[in-house]
Amino acid sequence: MTASITRKTFCGALAGSTVALLFQGCGGGGSEAPAPAPAPGAAGCSDTIAANHGHTLVIATADLDSATDKVYDIQGAAVHNHTVTLTVAQLRALKAGTTVNVTSSTTAAHEHAVTILCA
Repeated sequence: MTASITRKTFCGALAGSTVALLFQGCGGGGSEAPAPAPAPGAAGCSDTIAANHGHTLVIATADLDSATDKVYDIQGAAVHNHTVTLTVAQLRALKAGTTVNVTSSTTAAHEHAVTILCA
């Protein structure tokens, strides 16, 4: 006689044990990844990159006072890069605590909507 176990039984057994598992989904690229922790010297900005698949945006604190537009590479862990350009007016708005919405450059036949807020 062969014993069979269902996925529900297996997961229930795991929940009662001391083993912790991390399940991470892969695929579609349709989810939005949370912003990474700010890097040293970062402005404490948070961002949401729509349809994200590994891209990250880090804005230096000094950039919020820039007198010129800034271009950021947002490749992160993705296999391709995009850039995001923030104008002087957008940087000032971020410094004032206003949410800024921009669109990345087009790479690999797609672009990303990026929403940024600095605390």
